[in-house]
Amino acid sequence: MPASYQLSNLAYLKLYLHAAKFPHAPANGVLLGSLTSPDQVLISDAIPLLHEWTSLSPMMEIGLDLARGHAEGSGLTLVGYYQASEQSDNDTSLYPVGERVANIVREGFSDAIALVIDAKKIGEPGDPALVVRIVPHSDPARMPTDVPPFLQPFLPTTSDPKVWRPTPPVARDSSPARLVDPSSPARALASVRDDSLHQQLYDFDEHLEDVKLDWLRNRDVETYLQNKS
Repeated sequence: MPASYQLSNLAYLKLYLHAAKFPHAPANGVLLGSLTSPDQVLISDAIPLLHEWTSLSPMMEIGLDLARGHAEGSGLTLVGYYQASEQSDNDTSLYPVGERVANIVREGFSDAIALVIDAKKIGEPGDPALVVRIVPHSDPARMPTDVPPFLQPFLPTTSDPKVWRPTPPVARDSSPARLVDPSSPARALASVRDDSLHQQLYDFDEHLEDVKLDWLRNRDVETYLQNKS
């Protein structure tokens, strides 16, 4: 794992808005970025994927493929995965589906990171409310038996029936993830509270209902951030 990951204003804002728009549903997406030095990754953007189809499914496969293509077309790489739990849920562990998607991302970027949004802290302006999770390499003992065909090439086979256990977090005081701008949480909170910006962010689930929605780029969010700079 590189020494540090820097999270841009835009990437953080999209994570925050996705969680704020669907507080009563789990939501997830992928992180886009690039290596800025041998030991540092800049996470410059995020693509919100799902809030309904959050299990392993063909929708996840399609969304990941489209997100990967968009990243490559933008000169970026998929460098991580993020997850937001329901705000009534105090669990900040990485779900099994998150572990497996993060491992898929790692097929193209060996130092992929996983971020979990802490629902208990997301309304606090000075706290980024992010928990960094260690992404383990695919462990046969942690995998269920009902893995869809499109994921099976990434998973080893096993007859060991051990149950899944949550991945450990990285201690907050030693977290390798840092915000480029420490004011990002306060600015994100204001964008929701004062401008309802979360209503202008769209994910792949919503795109499936209305193909005109700009879920890959979310230009309205980009424009808002530029105007506030």
